[in-house]
Amino acid sequence: MTFPPLLGDAQGRYRVHLVGNSGVGKSTVAAYLSVKLNVPHVSLDPLFWGPGWAKPTEDEFREKVDAALAQDPRGWIVDGDYGMLGSLIADSATDVIWLDPPMMLYLPRLLWRTLLRLFGIIPTCSPGCDETWGEVLSRKGIVWFCISNHGICKRKYAEAYRRTNLDAGGNMRRLDEWNGDLDRWKAEVEDMMRQK
Repeated sequence: MTFPPLLGDAQGRYRVHLVGNSGVGKSTVAAYLSVKLNVPHVSLDPLFWGPGWAKPTEDEFREKVDAALAQDPRGWIVDGDYGMLGSLIADSATDVIWLDPPMMLYLPRLLWRTLLRLFGIIPTCSPGCDETWGEVLSRKGIVWFCISNHGICKRKYAEAYRRTNLDAGGNMRRLDEWNGDLDRWKAEVEDMMRQK
């Protein structure tokens, strides 16, 4: 069976949740979709992390996310997945997209992005959350998190995909940038938007 690149809802609204490990390209794809669909891009990192890497309470975080999701009735694109939110986003998403490239493709990009952040060339993941060389190269840093979280993400999202993929009647698709899935899917999104 052939599916459209985005399911949306019966009223033509799109609520898209992008998931995957750190560095796989969620923010980049979310920014792309936000422009194409003309709906807000909601990045969870700035909603979660406060200055100095301060963490909100679960209630504070949920309130921020609820407010961000309610800002535009036409929909949203969310990048990120925080376990403390439970199914808050998944329950209202029309589409879940699992970005699943091999680590050898996305780890170099994560290293480059981290380097650009360290030199202040691009913004940090959240205002006031500066990274230092010592942290980046430690077990607290994003590089170690990415490497150690790769298998965890793979198993977590593979299980969700098994249960909720499009062929099973769900709303989840898996895109592997390495084999061209992402480029083909973006071309399909472009075609879909031209036909509207």
